[in-house]
Amino acid sequence: MPELAALETNGPIATLTFNRPEAHNALSTEMLSAAHMRLDQLEASTDEPPVVLILTGAGRSFCAGMDLKEVIIGDDPGVPLRLLESLARLTHRLRLLPMVVLGRINGAAIGGGCGLATVCDLAITHADAKLGFPEVDLGLCPAVVSPWLVRRIGPGRARTVMLSGGVMSGSRAHELGIVSQVVDSREDLNAEVDRIAQSLAAGGPHAMRATKQLLNSLDGSDNLDILLEGAALSAKVLATEDAQRRLKARQK
Repeated sequence: MPELAALETNGPIATLTFNRPEAHNALSTEMLSAAHMRLDQLEASTDEPPVVLILTGAGRSFCAGMDLKEVIIGDDPGVPLRLLESLARLTHRLRLLPMVVLGRINGAAIGGGCGLATVCDLAITHADAKLGFPEVDLGLCPAVVSPWLVRRIGPGRARTVMLSGGVMSGSRAHELGIVSQVVDSREDLNAEVDRIAQSLAAGGPHAMRATKQLLNSLDGSDNLDILLEGAALSAKVLATEDAQRRLKARQK
């Protein structure tokens, strides 16, 4: 069975890949656990740490958000909260990494997947990619990732995006500031990400780490409590009759 999250290191540049392409890299508890293990591996390395971490998804999607099969309440009603808390902790860990996190948003980035794009220090996508926060359409609350979107695009724009629901093109996501750069096509994406990663990796590693730490302190990125509170709120809304009815309807 392939790893659900893969880590590859090439000198100063590492790549963490969500690896459930058959499920559009939807966030299951197992894939999140695998991603945490890869970060453990990255942090425990005795070698010179990478300067850049590229975050991406296998196949044609970046991350389709929560695995809906796992958030429909079943025999173990605690699964959705555990999944949401794991996502909250993963976003926090990614933001606090001492290296620059560069998102290669290679395709659909929906809900929690779009949230992960906003956690990246820089994120690049292509014009036809689909991004967005459709949680309200499903009767859900995007509370785990909302702090990251607010930090990325500001509270006014975040309010419009999250309350409107739906998805948007990569071009529109760039106009709103959800991603930092957009290229014309999927074929152009890898070359541009590689170019930027090489440019970042050429910078002074100590300066990069110090600057990122300063920025995290200035914008409150080190606050894990608000993310865990968001996970609890999301789980509470998810457990309502309306949300469960909508989720089950999507599975048919």
